[in-house]
Amino acid sequence: MVIEKFTIRPICDEDETAVIELWNDCGLVRPWNAPSVDIRNARTHSSSEIFVAADSSGREHIVGSIMAGYEGHRGWVYYLAVDPKQRSQGLGKRLMRHAEIWLRQAGAPKIMLMIRPENEAVHRFYEALGYNIESRTVMSRWTDESDEKVT
Repeated sequence: MVIEKFTIRPICDEDETAVIELWNDCGLVRPWNAPSVDIRNARTHSSSEIFVAADSSGREHIVGSIMAGYEGHRGWVYYLAVDPKQRSQGLGKRLMRHAEIWLRQAGAPKIMLMIRPENEAVHRFYEALGYNIESRTVMSRWTDESDEKVT
């Protein structure tokens, strides 16, 4: 079923299960990042927000999401997800533009995101939106040293 009308709004408590299911369907969840913790953390800080796209065809159904955060230096985008059955309608672009506006209003002078190197389709998507690859090395360290995690 193709849905043409979407409403983009902040996530609410009732959306959490559907959003986690969407993130799983889109292959965004990794074992070392509990999505419920990411949602809780984003919702408890005023410097971040999760937006959902809900169809407007009667009974509301979550078909997209995006998480945006501003840490005082750069804006970041995470968890852009569009239901595979709803792709190629411009919803991903609309969600990105929504997050960009929110980040601009928060004061972010630049927006960053990370893409796994093997995800060529996502690279093309962001390039079509005007995003460029920057030569940077991302380094990380887990703060909970008791757990060995895979990147």
